[in-house]
Amino acid sequence: MTGTRAHPDTLPGVLEQTAREHPTRPAVRDPRLTYPDLLDAAMTAAAGLIGLGVRPGESVGVWAPNGLPWITASYGVLCAGARLVPLNTRYTAPEAADLIARSGCRVVIAGGEGAGGRPLAELAAEAGARLIVSPEELEGGPADRAETLRRMGALRPETVSHVQYTSGTTGRPKGALLRHGGLVETTRSWVRITGLRAGDVYPVVAPFAHIGGHKTGLLACAVAGAALIPVPSLDPAALARAVAARGVTFLQGPPALFRALLAEPEMPRDAVRVAVTGAAVVPRDLIGALRDRLGIRHVFTAYGLTEAGGVLTITRPDDPVGVVSETSGLPIPGTEVRIDAPDGPGEILVRGPGVMTGYLDDPAATAEAFSKGWLRTGDVGELDAAGRLRIVDRLKDIVIVGGLNVYPAEVEHVLTIAAGVRAAAVVGIPHARLGEVPAAFVVGGGPVEKIVARCAARLAAFKVPRTVWQVDALPLTAAGKVDKAALRRAALDRLDPP
Repeated sequence: MTGTRAHPDTLPGVLEQTAREHPTRPAVRDPRLTYPDLLDAAMTAAAGLIGLGVRPGESVGVWAPNGLPWITASYGVLCAGARLVPLNTRYTAPEAADLIARSGCRVVIAGGEGAGGRPLAELAAEAGARLIVSPEELEGGPADRAETLRRMGALRPETVSHVQYTSGTTGRPKGALLRHGGLVETTRSWVRITGLRAGDVYPVVAPFAHIGGHKTGLLACAVAGAALIPVPSLDPAALARAVAARGVTFLQGPPALFRALLAEPEMPRDAVRVAVTGAAVVPRDLIGALRDRLGIRHVFTAYGLTEAGGVLTITRPDDPVGVVSETSGLPIPGTEVRIDAPDGPGEILVRGPGVMTGYLDDPAATAEAFSKGWLRTGDVGELDAAGRLRIVDRLKDIVIVGGLNVYPAEVEHVLTIAAGVRAAAVVGIPHARLGEVPAAFVVGGGPVEKIVARCAARLAAFKVPRTVWQVDALPLTAAGKVDKAALRRAALDRLDPP
């Protein structure tokens, strides 16, 4: 291990510090790799990239499933002083081609398989990547690490670390420029609040290409000295068995993941200590079941977005069930949240250390994203008397019925809680007199008439879905979010079939 010190508020600096403080603790399980081993592998990969002519500040794509190759490749990019461009394995070649071209990625590190089982190296070639290398090719990097050490030492907290593309749910994905210092500082806050600690075992189910995978997964483990288990594809039954057999103590995922684990007969009680989730509303019964049936002592809900470097608010360990269920908690230290409305719900505005410097090569979109120094989130929310944030909905998802606002998240909450459906998504459809009205896509729930009746018993008439379509599953974006744009198109197709 090197005696050189990278700045502690950079990602290589975090890895170096943890390798120094926890020399025998595993950073990754299966295969077992200690933190000094991981630092060594990252520096070897960095030397290999430098040998390929990668310059400081250059963008390098990483396209691989969750696994050790992604981890070493990504840290290698950062140790070489380059910018990491994470590419989701669910992207098609045309989608990746757009991001590779706009990022200026000359080098793409690709390995493993993508959607449909196709090799990602093959897709990268179709996407027009000029130089494609596998993670394994970087394992034999040059022995001379002098330039790697120099570049690691030159990194500063304000240096851009990631070109993180947004999910594209509201249009063409945009590349948010995130900084080392912002990611490190906000991750340290998240680790302190959630209680992730050295010795914890944490299976990361979010794609590493997503900020929830590489930040509050991979980086959080490095900050805490915890052991990470990469999960390349989600299988609740396999995850339940892993919890039982491998000493898992910490989990993060959407409410649907925890619902699925509760249904798994092999999911043990009193194994997981901490669960972190997030949604506009997390059902009380889910939180109660996690605490009572699985013995999970601390359940947190959080709110964040890509442009803010991930987490912005989170509940606290001693919050009662109602707070955890109905709010996303208080801002993390150093972060400010305000509502752009004099009274009642309004757009959520934020500022803090994790907020992006702007969008890559898009000054117009950057200017639109900020208002007098505050980042406009595009989400609607409100603050309670204690300053906790309650998410109402996406600003662009609001359905305006004859001048009245309908927040899809509220209707979706009623559908999943009162009407008994397993999953729901509400979109607006055209209406001759009212302009638009809500329509719902649901998974399960029984007869449509009963679903509508249960909604009508709990919602004002203008909020009740005028049309309900039952489907086998809701479409998801590459980031794993419900694809509302696809549902709007599907709704129009169903209303006006060819």
